[in-house]
Amino acid sequence: RPARYAVAPRRHLAALTKAPGRTALYDPAHERDNCGVGLVADINKNPSRVILTDCNEMLVRMSHRGGCGCDPQSGDGAGMLVAMPDAFMRKHSGFELPAQGDYAVAMCFLPQDEANAERARKSLERASRQRGLGILGWRVLETDNSDLGEAPLASEPRVEQLFLTKKQGWDARKFDQELYRAQAVAQLENFQIMSDEGVGEDAVLYINSMSPHQITYKGQLTPEQVLGYFSGDLLRDDFHTHLALVHSRFSTNTFPSWSRAQPLRQMCHNGEINTLRGNKNWMRAREGLLKSPYLGDDTAKLLPVTSDEMSDSGNFDGVLQLLTNESAMSLPEAAMIMVPEAWQDNDGLTDEKKAFYEYHSCLMEPWDGPALIAFTDSNKWIGATLDRNGLRPARYYETHDGRVLVSSEVGVVPWVKPEEIKVRSRLEPGKMFLVDLEEGRIIPDDEIKNRVASQKPYQEWLSTHTKYLSDWASQQKPQELVFDDETTARRLVMHGYTTETMETLLAPMAIGGKEGFGSMGNDAALACLSAEPRPVSDYFKQLFAQVTNPPIDPIREELVMSLVCPVGPESNLLDAGENNCARLVVEHPVLTPEELAALQDDRSRDGWSSATVDATFARDGADQPAPSPEMFGQGSDSALERALADLCERAARAVQGSYGRDGAAIIVLSDALAGPDRLPIPTLLAVGAVHQHLLKTGQRGKAALFADCGDVKEVHDVALAVGFGADGVCPRVAYEALAKLRHDGLIHAKMRNDIPSPDDVPDDAEIRKAYRKALAKGLLKVMSKMGISTLQSYKGAQIFEALGLHPDVVETCFSGTPSRIGGASFDAIQRDVVALHDHAWSGSKRQTDPAGAWTGVNHEDVPQLPNPGQFHYRNGGEVHLNTPMGMVSLQAATKSNSRDTFLSYCREVDDVNAKSTLRGVLRWRPDVLDKSSVRLEDVEPAKEIVKRFVTGAMSLGSISRESHEALAVAMNTLGGKSNTGEGGEDPVRFGDNRRSSIKQVASGRFGVTAPYLAAAAQIEIKVAQGAKPGEGGQLPGQKVDSYIASVRAATEGVTLISPPPHHDIYSIEDLAQLIFDLKAINPKARISVKLVSIIGIGTVACGVAKAGADVIQISGHDGGSGAAAISSIKHAGAPVELGLAESHTTLVENGLRGLVTVRADGGVRTGADVVKLALLGAEEFGFGTVAMVAAGCVMARVCHTNNCPVGVATQKEKLRARVRGEPEDVTRYFESVAEETADILKKLGLKSLREAVGRIDLLELVDDMNLSKTTRFDVATTVLKPIEKGLFTQDFVAPAEPAPSRALLCPAGIHFDDQYVGEGKAISKEPYYLVNTDRAVGTRLAGDIARRQRAEGKIQPVELKYTGAAGQSFMAFAVSEMKVSLEGDANDYVCKGLSGAHVSIFPPREAEANGVFEAKNSVIIGNTCLYGATSGKFFAAGQSGDRFGVRNSGVQAVIEGAGDHCCEYMTNGVVLVLGPTGINVGSGMTGGVAYLYDPSVNDDMIAGRLKLTNVKPRRVQNGSPAADTIKRLLREHHEATASKHAKHLLENFDASHFCQVVPPSEEDKPHHAVVADSVEEMAVSR
Repeated sequence: RPARYAVAPRRHLAALTKAPGRTALYDPAHERDNCGVGLVADINKNPSRVILTDCNEMLVRMSHRGGCGCDPQSGDGAGMLVAMPDAFMRKHSGFELPAQGDYAVAMCFLPQDEANAERARKSLERASRQRGLGILGWRVLETDNSDLGEAPLASEPRVEQLFLTKKQGWDARKFDQELYRAQAVAQLENFQIMSDEGVGEDAVLYINSMSPHQITYKGQLTPEQVLGYFSGDLLRDDFHTHLALVHSRFSTNTFPSWSRAQPLRQMCHNGEINTLRGNKNWMRAREGLLKSPYLGDDTAKLLPVTSDEMSDSGNFDGVLQLLTNESAMSLPEAAMIMVPEAWQDNDGLTDEKKAFYEYHSCLMEPWDGPALIAFTDSNKWIGATLDRNGLRPARYYETHDGRVLVSSEVGVVPWVKPEEIKVRSRLEPGKMFLVDLEEGRIIPDDEIKNRVASQKPYQEWLSTHTKYLSDWASQQKPQELVFDDETTARRLVMHGYTTETMETLLAPMAIGGKEGFGSMGNDAALACLSAEPRPVSDYFKQLFAQVTNPPIDPIREELVMSLVCPVGPESNLLDAGENNCARLVVEHPVLTPEELAALQDDRSRDGWSSATVDATFARDGADQPAPSPEMFGQGSDSALERALADLCERAARAVQGSYGRDGAAIIVLSDALAGPDRLPIPTLLAVGAVHQHLLKTGQRGKAALFADCGDVKEVHDVALAVGFGADGVCPRVAYEALAKLRHDGLIHAKMRNDIPSPDDVPDDAEIRKAYRKALAKGLLKVMSKMGISTLQSYKGAQIFEALGLHPDVVETCFSGTPSRIGGASFDAIQRDVVALHDHAWSGSKRQTDPAGAWTGVNHEDVPQLPNPGQFHYRNGGEVHLNTPMGMVSLQAATKSNSRDTFLSYCREVDDVNAKSTLRGVLRWRPDVLDKSSVRLEDVEPAKEIVKRFVTGAMSLGSISRESHEALAVAMNTLGGKSNTGEGGEDPVRFGDNRRSSIKQVASGRFGVTAPYLAAAAQIEIKVAQGAKPGEGGQLPGQKVDSYIASVRAATEGVTLISPPPHHDIYSIEDLAQLIFDLKAINPKARISVKLVSIIGIGTVACGVAKAGADVIQISGHDGGSGAAAISSIKHAGAPVELGLAESHTTLVENGLRGLVTVRADGGVRTGADVVKLALLGAEEFGFGTVAMVAAGCVMARVCHTNNCPVGVATQKEKLRARVRGEPEDVTRYFESVAEETADILKKLGLKSLREAVGRIDLLELVDDMNLSKTTRFDVATTVLKPIEKGLFTQDFVAPAEPAPSRALLCPAGIHFDDQYVGEGKAISKEPYYLVNTDRAVGTRLAGDIARRQRAEGKIQPVELKYTGAAGQSFMAFAVSEMKVSLEGDANDYVCKGLSGAHVSIFPPREAEANGVFEAKNSVIIGNTCLYGATSGKFFAAGQSGDRFGVRNSGVQAVIEGAGDHCCEYMTNGVVLVLGPTGINVGSGMTGGVAYLYDPSVNDDMIAGRLKLTNVKPRRVQNGSPAADTIKRLLREHHEATASKHAKHLLENFDASHFCQVVPPSEEDKPHHAVVADSVEEMAVSR
């Protein structure tokens, strides 16, 4: 062993520190991690030292996929799971061991405190004896902690092994099961100790593994530390294994955690389970039904199997263990059930496989999210599976000597020679890699899945027992809509409808089947601050994916998404039988009237009983006094609260049934009885309360839950109802509102340009169909923002944050949902319900029968729908930050340069802030205000303050050229920074005063080239934007004029689509790679990452800091100029104040705050806003909308239409001529803000903004808030939460100047290119050898060439040759002066952003020498290659992974096979694929062409691969221009790679074997013609 392990003394920290517990700003549930995963195995089960050596090398070479915090010796976690080293244990355990397989080892973490350690030992011993296991004793492992940093050392456990023996008479299966049961019972007991005693994981037992077959060695270590730490075992030469799983963790924080390191007990996981809350809820719901066929009623002792004390991976592992030990499921079968491939619309699956997946969907919802999961039992199986979207890389080799290596990257075991490799391949989306260790072979995906799917007659069971709501509904008569204009008007008012609801929300859905769009963000008051009645849904914000996991494109990748759900009584998950699929399939969560009638009609339900439960309460007695000032004391017992309790009891009784009568299998909560005497319970409260109640009583799995409701109107309402537990909703009153729209002629008025006469207006049924379609699309969009593919997984997952609700409301109706600031109580909600009800019915006279019962209404003074102005400012209505008077004042102040006018504007903004934003209810502490001795002349001058100001990222294209340049000139004049936005920048601006200092890199990659990046002072990665976080976007074709098209490398007049941010920023380690790439091309540029405020952003910010960012921007939910669906603008994201406070606090507590600058951007308008955000932790400040107003914007909110009346946000020349704003107007505005900032600093006794950063002690809550919804917010534990002192915490002092760009996160900060970049250095003529840790090779050279070219002019071309396995981002942004070849293979992101280079990749010549290896059938490059490439040529003699050529806008490329989503979002260029492709080719493609090789001439097969709504296939004829293009590319491909496949195709050329994939914009271009008679025309055109 190396000497450093042999002699180092053990280290101890006197004060052990654990991660902080759950607080308002930190919750362990929000921790996220992404990782590197790998496995090595000998398929013949021959143990050797080589396997351990290989797996350790694999682990270490994926260190860059793990994370380190402020201390490089403190890793986020790493480990390896190995097969039982039997010979080693016999020699070193100290026990006389029985035969292999008859003993087991429990690998345990024990507390350092001896008393606690002894308690932990006895706990496991007791559980083991109870299960009949024999105990040999404990073995203390020899560990070496000399290399650990402070964080892992602070919580380091004892590491000991308990040796156990099998009871005589047990078979191997029984032994495995009893070991699992003892482990489960002991672990649950210790989790309970944590809960009861309020202690951390370091005070209790944690069992890493407990098996006769395998042991897990892991800890809070770096990959390099694993072998050394477990030196007593893993460094001994006689420690042999026949397999190993390895894992390197990149966590979002650095709080110490040994137990969360992986591998776990049966698996390790790279990814994110986005539906974890729902998965845990549903597992809890079905606990009462779980009964193991082996254990019977004692199964309850193993429950709960999920826990808040475990990560998403830990919970997954727990359920996987349960399924494989307590049911008859094999390990591959359990993995198939938990992570099913996309099966609903997959025509490539056999009927048997579809039946298998459909049957098991009746038992369990998918654990949905991006996931590469490696698993093993070390005895029979080792394998890996990939989620349906394939957003985690997985490559594998099989060698001739029987080894398999699977990992997140290739090249991780560099001593495997090319000639030793038999197969180079990859794991495809939804597929499984599996080795049968008993048979000694790799089992193909189809074989194992067909074998599993054919075990039972699933299709027969489904046909017999599964019911479909659509079948029931088809038996119903069409439901006639009873429409009475007067009564309808009252119902609409009662349920919160407004004129904006009708015209802005419902009308677009009824007409076009799409949500309405808006722009310029959301500046209306928060619901909890509003004086207007607001629906309960307005108190919730949708969560979304950013950094830690990717959103999905619900339009371009809809084939992996599904709204179909089985509902109703569940059966025993652990004992699969034919009755388990006796469930009701609901195909659309928004029910038709006929479907609702079917649910309530006994004749059509095939014996399913239902109960309709009234969800209304009496108007009498509903008037309540004001709530108690004690915000967080016991809530008052309001009528609404009592009504909810009664509703829950009645629903539970209906499910329970009564003597002699079965309980209801269907519960319908209905507010149909609401009227003059009765108030509707808000649907969201009713659904949430009943769902939570049934979960707590163990009844939720016994019945389906539906709502027949009046207040569900829009996408957000549906998403909330389903997300909090509803199986479906029938928006009864919305259907009535749609009929009213048609009756009133509004539908015709909006469609008059599309229909010839009123008679052609769609009927009510057609309008309802369009409305349901729009809601379905919108719901898919909401799911996709969180990366969730199936509604079944989304249901009950509670993926929302409550913003401004009292804890009593949350606990009763939404238990487990974060609600950080408190707010409106049941009383406040009830007052809104009463106000709407009374407005609706106040003008009615009651009609009663002789007994006094109400019989109807005599209509008088029917109320008009109100228009409070939620979407657009309305005088006397809802408070908005942007008011007409405010804009007039601001523009007058900037034009006149009047200090008084500006201060008048500031007073108006302060007044509006107090009624609408969180910072508005904070004030300067009176005891410090105006009591300082600081003089104004001693305060940082305005000219320095403005350097901390930046303008928002408004793209060239979304706004006009004139406005874009005016903002840049203004900020350059001041010394601040402007931002290009995601549309690129005209290269002529790179060197003058029109240059934007911040160059944005967004998901669309428009205009992102090497010269663009090389010219930046700062590069911003846009992960999310406030207007629509978690979504992509588009620039309408009418805004893409010739100038915009040239800057964006696009086609004039063609709409440009921005993907959601998931292609190269879909995990922490991938964001780290993008930061690495950008620092490589521009070492001097600071890298910023733009995030949007939401719960958990603090841990995300920590991950971003650890990934190497220099600046973190926290944007509020206010949004900006970007167009978006209204539900996104209004209901996604959180206030900047919460995100900023959480990020600053969590960064400080993790010791990371000093590494980054924090910028805040969210409705900043005045100096008071600046200072308040500084006190909350910001050093820099972003100004979006207000900068536009200073430049002339009048907030017409028509940016997306290209009709901006003042020319600011349009590309129409006539309108652009109206632009009034000048750069000087913008500079005067910012100077005024800086002067006001200086005044406030003086009053607070501060000399600079730097001194203000983090000084929350200077703020307090306003104590005389005049609010109707609440009298108090909890700011003491949120925005004004003091920073907890801990292991890492030091007082943060903001630097006087921004720090320079941080060095590359690689050894010594040295980039591979440094050996040939720089004065006096030359490029070798011999090939350079690469390994996977050589990342972004060529990128630094590209940046150097781009900078020198701008300074010196023409640069001499260079040629580079490489061999080996290139790391990620090989030749990213390579420029036209570079010609590159690689003999080997490469990982993800090859030629990302290619900017003109000629790049070729081909397999090692010796690999093909044995005649077994075929390049055309092997994977040579990874995922997302050529992403955002703009020009150049690329040739690869082999296949690529998924998403090849995404957003290609000019490269000509040849590849010999591609995965799913090839040429997605492509806008220009040519891609030739000489082999098989996956699905969804050309989705979102708007320009360029692709050619697919299809020797079978099977047009149907080709069509099945394409996204036919975007592109169409055309068969190529010999002699056509298209055929000439193909032959030219084949020749170039053969010349560049010596491809045997290309040579064969050239020698046997037949153009009909190729199919052209073409979007509409390219169809008529002569050079793409596919017919031979176009040749002459082509020559003429040339």
